[in-house]
Amino acid sequence: DAFLASVEPKTYKEALTQACWIVAMQEELNEFEHLEVWELVPRPDKVMVITLKWIYKVKLDELGGILKNKARLVARGYSQEEGIDFEESFAPVARLIRIFLAYAAHKNMVVYQMDVKTAFLNGNLREEFY
Repeated sequence: DAFLASVEPKTYKEALTQACWIVAMQEELNEFEHLEVWELVPRPDKVMVITLKWIYKVKLDELGGILKNKARLVARGYSQEEGIDFEESFAPVARLIRIFLAYAAHKNMVVYQMDVKTAFLNGNLREEFY
């Protein structure tokens, strides 16, 4: 598709110069709205607000051709302090993947890759985040 860009922007300002990245960002925001990921509320006093950042990625097919331009809106959670802004954080995803792949190899199973478009938008949180 001639309207896809092969260069990944480094900043939001850079992304705004090409229509394909604007469309990709709008798709991400539409998905957030559809899944009711957040709601706008007044900022409580003495609460640290987590800022957001856009990440841009060109998705390629097996032959190196451009499939799509993907924009992800991510939270900068690293700016928070455990015990002050949140209680505990635990994400065993990488370890679980290694265990799964080791088990599949042990059983001579075939493993296929797939892309889950909005996997992390479906989790339930125990705490409120701003």
